[in-house]
Amino acid sequence: MNRYFYIDTEGKQKGTFSPEELRQEPVKRDTLVWTQGMEQWKRAEEVAELSLLFDPTSSMQAPTMAAPQTSAAPTPQAQQMMPKSWMVESILVTILPFMLCSSFFSLLGIIAIVYAAQVESFFNRGDYAAAVEASHAAGKWTRIAMWIAIGWVLLIIIAIILMFVFVGSMAGLGELLNT
Repeated sequence: MNRYFYIDTEGKQKGTFSPEELRQEPVKRDTLVWTQGMEQWKRAEEVAELSLLFDPTSSMQAPTMAAPQTSAAPTPQAQQMMPKSWMVESILVTILPFMLCSSFFSLLGIIAIVYAAQVESFFNRGDYAAAVEASHAAGKWTRIAMWIAIGWVLLIIIAIILMFVFVGSMAGLGELLNT
């Protein structure tokens, strides 16, 4: 038996639910649903396995069952929010330092981008533990790339300051030799 995700009236993804569990959810004929093996989201009425949701004999029972279930404690899956993905941060700490400093070490941020991409993928599959783990790894590699970038910027600033000090001291030495 397949486990389904659906898009609620607020546009948020909910899931996973068996077809029987979907009876207790506010799923209508035009609600978009998806399960593993589907290429794209489909309307619930287009999925053969979900025909029991719209059976006239069972539709009379669904409203009475839906009200207590929604007011009761939600399912554990519905309570879990998607962990932070770190996608924007990981892209920024990869591209900006590379453009500013030409540091190849900043490309370590690509590792963060890979983990950040996995967060949403794992969460959408219902694997919350793997999503949290990928989020932690993305955060760790984002911070590593950020500190490498900060180090390179500091080295460049120190090199520029030392260059000005050296040039200034050479100019002063030249004036001493001419007198």
